[in-house]
Amino acid sequence: MHRTVARWAVRATCRYTGLLPIDRHEADDVFVVGFPKSGNTWLQYLLAGVLCGLDASRCPDALVQDLIPDVHDRLAYRRYTRPVFFKSHALPRPDYRRVIHLVRDGRDAMVSYHHHYQALYGEIDLLTLVRTAPDLLAKWHVHTEAWLANPHAAAILLMKYEDLHRDPLGELQKLCAFAALAADDAVLGRAIEQASFSQMRAREQRLGWDTPSWPKDRAFVRRGAVGSHRDEMTPEAQREFLAEAAPTLRKLGYAT
Repeated sequence: MHRTVARWAVRATCRYTGLLPIDRHEADDVFVVGFPKSGNTWLQYLLAGVLCGLDASRCPDALVQDLIPDVHDRLAYRRYTRPVFFKSHALPRPDYRRVIHLVRDGRDAMVSYHHHYQALYGEIDLLTLVRTAPDLLAKWHVHTEAWLANPHAAAILLMKYEDLHRDPLGELQKLCAFAALAADDAVLGRAIEQASFSQMRAREQRLGWDTPSWPKDRAFVRRGAVGSHRDEMTPEAQREFLAEAAPTLRKLGYAT
């Protein structure tokens, strides 16, 4: 009943506002898909700068979300660009025809997700989080292997968070080539500078974060480091994670 009412409300809203339901896509649209805390939001900000010239260091998060919509947070959206880029944490879907699969060392992703989860839901130890994966569609290795398998034969660009961190210009050049976007290095360089972690942290301190559920006293842009599990993940949590995820980590070139 509630879903039926929600679908009716979305259709009515779209009819009078020119918005589109979030599940209505064009064939050339691109989905930035990754396990949570893999750099998805960072790439959202970078794309807003590349596609629209948005200065991510000065604009509110709501504007970025409008330009690069998150499929999990919106019922409807407006098409500002062609193609439209969507942010998603979903498992493979047949309607996701062009995908940027963003991957990060799962140990770092789980450390970051631990802080994220505690900010929203309260205290939980990291070992329990690794074992139970609460509020996640799947554990890191299951999510990652599902996209590596590519069951719906999508066009996929695999992008590693660590490579984006090390060489953001080179990785954005690959992204533009994959998506057939025309963007010169000056445009890419400005987007990179304006969406740097220092700029995003400073922007959050000035403007806050627009997600209503996010606590005002917790930083959303936290550390963003490569290899953070080395000093933040307990040995017990690492052993638990590696027991399941070591083969996937090695497949992607991460040391175990």
